[in-house]
Amino acid sequence: MATDCDVLIIGGGHNGLVCAAYLAAGGLKVKVLERRALVGGAAVTEEFHPGFRNSVASYTVSLLNPKVIDDLQLYQHGLQVLLRPLSNFFLLSPTENLSFGAGREADYAAIAALSAHDADQLAPYQQMLDGVVDALRGELLRTPPNIGGGLADLMRAGGLGRRLRKLPMARRRDLLDMFTKSAAAILDTWFEHENVKAVFAFDATVGNFTSPYAPGSAYVLLHHVFGEANGVRGAWGHAVGGMGAITQAMLKVARARGVEVETEAEVAEVLVHNRVATGVRLVGGSTVRARAVVANVGPKLLYLRLINERELAPELVRRLRGYRSGSGTFRMNVALSALPEFRSRPGSGVHHSAGIVIAPTMDYMDCAYTDARRYGWSKAPIVEMLIPSTVDDSLAPPGQHVASLFCQQFRPHLAGGASWDRHREAAAETIIDTVTRYAPNFRDSIIATQIHSPLDLERKFGLVDGDIFHGCMGLDQIYSNRPLLGYANYRTPIGNLYLCGSGAHPGGGVTGIPGHNAAREVLGDFRKQRLRL
Repeated sequence: MATDCDVLIIGGGHNGLVCAAYLAAGGLKVKVLERRALVGGAAVTEEFHPGFRNSVASYTVSLLNPKVIDDLQLYQHGLQVLLRPLSNFFLLSPTENLSFGAGREADYAAIAALSAHDADQLAPYQQMLDGVVDALRGELLRTPPNIGGGLADLMRAGGLGRRLRKLPMARRRDLLDMFTKSAAAILDTWFEHENVKAVFAFDATVGNFTSPYAPGSAYVLLHHVFGEANGVRGAWGHAVGGMGAITQAMLKVARARGVEVETEAEVAEVLVHNRVATGVRLVGGSTVRARAVVANVGPKLLYLRLINERELAPELVRRLRGYRSGSGTFRMNVALSALPEFRSRPGSGVHHSAGIVIAPTMDYMDCAYTDARRYGWSKAPIVEMLIPSTVDDSLAPPGQHVASLFCQQFRPHLAGGASWDRHREAAAETIIDTVTRYAPNFRDSIIATQIHSPLDLERKFGLVDGDIFHGCMGLDQIYSNRPLLGYANYRTPIGNLYLCGSGAHPGGGVTGIPGHNAAREVLGDFRKQRLRL
């Protein structure tokens, strides 16, 4: 059968571009199809009001893997990352705050002002997290052992067992805790002050529609600790020009290596013949043929919308329909005439360049979740605000600013079949009211807004159920279980069809790792002539 390329990639998000760049470097002819008019997926920068530009969905840099950065030479292709001088500015009440992430001594002093006990626990707790991360960091770039696979998978499993066996027993216990327990259960054993616990529990709610008291929430906390920026572990940074600067650099690399990228090319169906993927049919009817197809979309989108159900076993379809997704995320950008004036810290300062977090206690976060389950969204949601224009003046006119509002605990699907289209403005007003309680000038300083409800995130970026991670990240849907037991090696039940998005190991975030790992498996199959005919 004549083909248009060796490998066809569905979706020009960051993992698709990473995968394409590696495949092209391996000598394959690669084509990327992107539904939208610009590539980048959820990592894009757009002008949402005249003169105001910002990262539209993803909004901060830390999880982007250093190996991917180096292999693709992203810095040489225009990427510039600025570190936050202060990691987080937690609003504990309208009149109280806590700065965190300004250095070991400053962090100790800030925590000691609330609890001397907790300040003394800070270093041991962070050493525990670092130890768990160090034990697992190498696994991120490895293909998980595929349950039911062959000798190679047995060797992978054996290698993992040998690596874990070298760990001291205390570290093994920490690993078990982080994979199975709630964030609250772990933090309660380390700290006594509710505000201090919340500083660390916040990461457990990011992209995670659940309570910090829910078993498994500790892993989401851990997932956000893997990152680094500019070589500094645990640091968070800002991509100059917004998150689109990352994917534009990736696009330059991919094209320089010979990758063909076609935009406004929406895939309607993966073509399958004799249980082997042979290409795709586009909306409009044209087809593109390839020796292999790599999907940079979520598992639900791939299996339940792009593949004819008759090509899949009924048991697999049933499980995919039950695949847990829906991160409970509501995303806004706002154009501001002035910086927020916080009651707890008047005037401008380094806190404006931090992650400004409204999630003062674990009970607050729990109520935000339970209210969202009952009513659709909480009257007191979890909010993280970044004001990137404080460090990047290319995003807004002089003297004005843009702010990202990354908000948690918004029900992916409203009760009774209600549409987010009817309620998105009301939810946005709730978010604005929440911030204004802490910064009284906030509402009056808003010039324009860009609103993305869970439904908007699905429509615009293909994030089914508005899930920023392409699927929940609990023990049942990570590592050898991601996305499903038996298909953790980036392959699928359909021959020559692969998965390279965040629905594959190691999961969500702008990491580039699924794209990196999937490319290695595809190249291996080409080199060893394992493709099915």
